[in-house]
Amino acid sequence: KGWSGVEALSGIPGSVGATPIQNVGAYGQDVSQTITSVRVFDRELREVRAFTAEECGFGYRWSRFKEVLGRYVVLEVTFRLGTDGETGSPIAYAQLAGALGVEQGTRVPSKQIREAVLALRRSKGMVIDEADHDTWSAGSFFTNPVVAPEDVPEGAPAYPQPDGTVKTSAAWLIDHAGFKKGHTPEGLAGRVSLSTKHTLALTNRGEGTTEDLLVLAREVRDGVEAAYGIVLVNEPVMLGVEL
Repeated sequence: KGWSGVEALSGIPGSVGATPIQNVGAYGQDVSQTITSVRVFDRELREVRAFTAEECGFGYRWSRFKEVLGRYVVLEVTFRLGTDGETGSPIAYAQLAGALGVEQGTRVPSKQIREAVLALRRSKGMVIDEADHDTWSAGSFFTNPVVAPEDVPEGAPAYPQPDGTVKTSAAWLIDHAGFKKGHTPEGLAGRVSLSTKHTLALTNRGEGTTEDLLVLAREVRDGVEAAYGIVLVNEPVMLGVEL
């Protein structure tokens, strides 16, 4: 239809109602850039409420809805999309720009962005495929850390934030802390491992349990902290267990 604003989010599994909870984003686009309002059922007040985008308190993988998990049931999300799909959105993410063969900031038609994003996600095992255990994951397991400029390891990607902090790459930290693609904890072969395509995905190889996955997650988290002094934070919400 020639619309733009969410094309870089193509291929993300889940429901529309989940997107404002943690301000879902990928490849330089976040839903906070296009959401105008969210209608919810407040389980505490027992009433339907509506929040503007500003009232949602969006941040990096954050919103007011994560402050008290389980309080709000999302009923409706309103997006305002652009009508410039033919001219497209500026490419903000370096890897996506590289896949498209353009410089960052270049405008590319939405259809081309979507196709490139889906290809990138498939190459990382991030598009669900029952036959591919690399896709048996919760997506990116750790958020990209936001740290003080002096705490960014030498050589790590650095993305300055408006408040003076710097966002770096969890995948880079994991890899450079010694956890390579396909890493498997001792004794858990055939159960869980890092994806063979992408270090940020923790995957079930067919026989894994929740506890197996937590063993892998703790090993990676603790290894990165030991190497760089940065504590990775899990992105999936956990119920009944702790990392």
